[in-house]
Parts: sequence; structure tokens; C-alpha cells
Amino acid sequence: MTTSNHQNLIQALDELGLEYEILSCDPELADTVIYCKHYGWTLEDCANTILVKAKSQEERFVACVLLASTRLDVNKVVRKKLQVRRASFASGEETQRITGMTIGGVTPVGLPAELPLWVDAQVMVRPFIILGGASRSAKIKVSPDIFRRTANSEIVEGLAKPC
Repeated sequence: MTTSNHQNLIQALDELGLEYEILSCDPELADTVIYCKHYGWTLEDCANTILVKAKSQEERFVACVLLASTRLDVNKVVRKKLQVRRASFASGEETQRITGMTIGGVTPVGLPAELPLWVDAQVMVRPFIILGGASRSAKIKVSPDIFRRTANSEIVEGLAKPC
């Protein structure tokens, strides 16, 4: 993680006023399933932040947060909520351009203010969650209450389905 990304992340977390823990991560082990196996967490402990692109005339994106044990319902819930005929996962390049982060390290903390953030309701019942840490070399352990304090957050029932 670059010093500036790390400092920006810490500042944003501190401003939210919640306790958190920064967890170091080998960048080669940052993908969630591998991370959980190596570091001893369950998929239910981790939440992924996934960027979705509306396929319409106007380029629009939304960030979605869901437990790693679930899968995003892009074709029904996300597409309907975006009010478009088609939606798809953003590419790695689009994710980098919109969030400033690479896949495997995307965090919902400090996303662009104009980017909507939809959080699956299942995330909110966990005692804690582990999120990306703005790079592939860190994760954040924090209360899901973070989404009650994060700008542009909306809790969405049924955003994700069990795998």
C-alpha cells in the first residue's frame, strides 16, 4: 500500500469514529477465498466490494458490498435498481479508474462521493466484517455499522444470494 493511500484510509476511518483494525496481507493472498484459507477467517467474516457498470447510453457505476459467502444478484436486483436493461461487473481497469484501487483491495471507505454504495442487508447482521484495505496488502476489520456512517450508503435487502 502506498503511504498516501494508507494515510487517506486511516484518516477516513478515523473520521467515521468506529474502532477498526488494519490487517496486513500478502498481496499474493488478497483474493478473498485464498485470504480466508491462509489467515483463518470464514467467508462469512469477509465482505467484498464489487463495482458494477450500468450498460446504457450514460456511463454509470455503483459499488456493492456483500458477504464473501454470497453472490451479487446483478441480473435482477442490481439491474432493476439501476433502472437499466443490462448491467455487468466492471472490468479491472474500470474499477481502478473509478475507485483508484485494484481488485482484491477495493474498500468502500473513501470511495468517490458521487458513487452510490449499496450494501446487502446480510452484511449488517455480522458482529464484524473484513473489508479490502485500499490495496492488496491490507484488510480492515470493522463493525458493519461503518455503513451507517458512510456517505452514499444504502442498505439493500436481497442484493446478494447464497452461493
